Amino acid sequence: MTFYKYHGTGNDFILFDNRDKEINLSTGQIAFLCNRHFGIGADGLMLLEHAAGYDFRMVYYNSDGRESTMCGNGGRCITAFARSLGMIHDMARFLTIDGEHTATINEQGIISLHMQDVKDMDIQNGFTILNTGSPHYVAWVKNVKAIDVFHGGRAIRNQPEFQPNGINVNFVELHNGRLSVRTYERGVEDETLSCGTGVTAAAIAATCNAIGKFKTAIETPGGHLEVLFTKHTPTSATDVVLIGPATFVFKGEVEII
Repeated sequence: MTFYKYHGTGNDFILFDNRDKEINLSTGQIAFLCNRHFGIGADGLMLLEHAAGYDFRMVYYNSDGRESTMCGNGGRCITAFARSLGMIHDMARFLTIDGEHTATINEQGIISLHMQDVKDMDIQNGFTILNTGSPHYVAWVKNVKAIDVFHGGRAIRNQPEFQPNGINVNFVELHNGRLSVRTYERGVEDETLSCGTGVTAAAIAATCNAIGKFKTAIETPGGHLEVLFTKHTPTSATDVVLIGPATFVFKGEVEII
């Protein structure tokens, strides 16, 4: 089977062109392919498939082999992949597990991905909970580089109130008008170099009760992203756009047993 490897600010994915519907991978096979020691290695795996009335469908799996909720970095990567296949030029309209998305590609290859609206943000003392296509816990910290993301994130992800599916955990520091974000992702069960829905959650949560139009620059261990959005109420956001690169890494072949 021919596969393609992409990453969005270090958040890496295996992609397959499954428009002919011949690829049917088990949970174990996906987990094997994503394994960094015995397989190709990736945070997740995506299938690009046909979708009536759309350019394509994105089917996303975490590295544990289970189909998961929306992935923002993955959405940008699969848009770049569709362009490489000649399916789109500078704009895409596609389906994911959380509904319709559109994306545009500029002359520099930067992709702007329109995310779902955010509703009912839960603002607490020291943290915020919201859903940006995937559920996120945003914790405010003073020195994000010193945080033990693996153990701290796992403890929050496994708290009883977030079961049975768990929650993604973001540790966020605000400095010089920019956000620095580190994320523990459920399904990967570790820190990833970047999380698209996570930085989107952090940007929106950082506005607290403010209302208006916002543009937020964000730094992750894997690179820089921007998030645009509008807030008409303190606890919701519309016109949410995640902006950043999507990088082709390599193409190869793998035998699935």
